[in-house]
Amino acid sequence: MYENEIYSNADTQRYATYQTQGGIGPEGGNGGGSEEKGQGRRKKGRLRKVLFSAGLGLMFGLFAGAGFYGVKMGAEMLGTKMLEGTGQEIADQDKISDIQEAMGQMSKVNQVVLGRDEVTEVINDVIPAMVSIVNNYTTTVPTFWGQSYTRQGASAGSGIIIARNEEELLIVTNNHVVDETDELEITFIDGSTAKAVIKGKDAEMDLAVISVPLGSLSEETKNQIAVAALGDSDDLRLGTYVFAIGNALGYGQTVSDGMISGLDREVRMEDGSTGTFLQTTAAINSGNSGGALFTLDGKVIGINTGKIGETGVEGMGFAIPISTASPIISELMERKIRNDKVDEEEQGYMGVILQNVTKDVTQLYGMPQGAFVYSLEEDSPAQKAGIHVKDVIVKFDGGHISSREDLLNDIQYYKAGDTISVTVMRLVDGSYESVELEITLGNKPQE
Repeated sequence: MYENEIYSNADTQRYATYQTQGGIGPEGGNGGGSEEKGQGRRKKGRLRKVLFSAGLGLMFGLFAGAGFYGVKMGAEMLGTKMLEGTGQEIADQDKISDIQEAMGQMSKVNQVVLGRDEVTEVINDVIPAMVSIVNNYTTTVPTFWGQSYTRQGASAGSGIIIARNEEELLIVTNNHVVDETDELEITFIDGSTAKAVIKGKDAEMDLAVISVPLGSLSEETKNQIAVAALGDSDDLRLGTYVFAIGNALGYGQTVSDGMISGLDREVRMEDGSTGTFLQTTAAINSGNSGGALFTLDGKVIGINTGKIGETGVEGMGFAIPISTASPIISELMERKIRNDKVDEEEQGYMGVILQNVTKDVTQLYGMPQGAFVYSLEEDSPAQKAGIHVKDVIVKFDGGHISSREDLLNDIQYYKAGDTISVTVMRLVDGSYESVELEITLGNKPQE
């Protein structure tokens, strides 16, 4: 035996046999070659060990592969079993496609995280189309003794530049951002400011379009601002990476990021009305209302709204889908601007007594929300136009009417003799039908 070498029983037998055949020892006649033969045996022993180890590795690989395949097949069989009784049948190829698609989406998210320079570029391309809005208004405050006084106030919001022509710059925002305003002040990307007027608004959809005269802007500002590109919110999927830009808390344009976490969310707003929104994990705070929610291609897919709030809730922001908003925005853009209220003695007159149709009444009786015609004066402009008692006025000169106050506020911009289109909802055979009418406003009767 050689030092430090261990033999098996089989090796021992082969060694003994080798001795009897004269391989080693005095009778073999080759005692001088014993060292060379010993070296040969050591090489063969090492070779056998290498081959044995390689065989074990190959067998392990085969068994491991078979095991993984078995686990995969078992998981697919379990998945199919769990779906039994649900009416769903998923082909193996469909499962594979779903997995591949999910992995592809994960890969895209990873690319987004890594592509900081590209993300920065997209954000900086979009920001010139964003504006900050300050709404200066007057409010009436009751006192402890039942009296009241007026005071000035201001609120902050956001807007998106959606069009530019030879005369004006058009900006979309939320209706509640510009509602009951005395003066609107717009701040652009370069820090310059300008005054804006309301072009049209839709209280029900919480949308408004405001206008800034292009002549009030400097050439420097005109060169720095941009018109936003609108996308298609109908093509969105859960997990789509998005950004929100807006005048958060009145500090100026602020960017937050997240993903689309919900589609077609029906949400109750602070004023009790409900709407269908996109839900996002991007932070949307007070002042973000009217700002943009956009995707990595720089296209606006939602108009942020801060009118929805729940105490103690984080990671749930909401936006009006742009595909829902676009037709309304187009309509509001065509409205004729009425900058100044008409003197009270010259204001137009309809000759109706109105009441509100509240949300509770709408839910209980199925009445449309608007201004309910409680009574009509004989031979009044409203009666001549064909308006009936119990009609609900829902549009006035193309603008949506959600309450008695909406109509009374709008009519302050029209004088006697103006002819206005009016849409009413009329109860016919148990259901409400839309009726389009035209009314020529009259003079207020002398008291």
